[in-house]
Amino acid sequence: MAQISSVPQPHMQQIDLTSLNIQQLSTLKSQLDSELNLFQDSLGSLKIAQSKFQNSGETVAQITPESEGKDILVPLTGSMYVPGKLFDTNSVLVDIGTRYYVEKDLEAAKDYFKRKTQFVTEQMEKIQALGFEKSKIRDAIVEILELKLMQQKSS
Repeated sequence: MAQISSVPQPHMQQIDLTSLNIQQLSTLKSQLDSELNLFQDSLGSLKIAQSKFQNSGETVAQITPESEGKDILVPLTGSMYVPGKLFDTNSVLVDIGTRYYVEKDLEAAKDYFKRKTQFVTEQMEKIQALGFEKSKIRDAIVEILELKLMQQKSS
């Protein structure tokens, strides 16, 4: 129980949790709860971004030279659209963030969305791994806290 994390970290100090008092364990548990909530919020935001990149990539993949001149709905907001027509099926404008747009040919746009989806997925995997480690530490703290509370009650 002295070593909770399976991944040694040279910049981190190892602490014997059984040497901490009840107040210190409670504080540490609260900090870990806050971090776990932050990880969950971050994962939610990344999942939304991942979905948007995937949808954009799928949409670009549907544009073909035969699509030229077809009717489309152009989103003005999340719930308001206006009718339009496709007139250039060789390139698209890609929102790269903070209101910057780049014109890309279809293959470059597909590659961009594929890379962005892959990057976000990798970040999600890293956060999930960190969350798993923090969750293991939190569970150990709860276990030791319960033992100390039981010892305190029996004394």
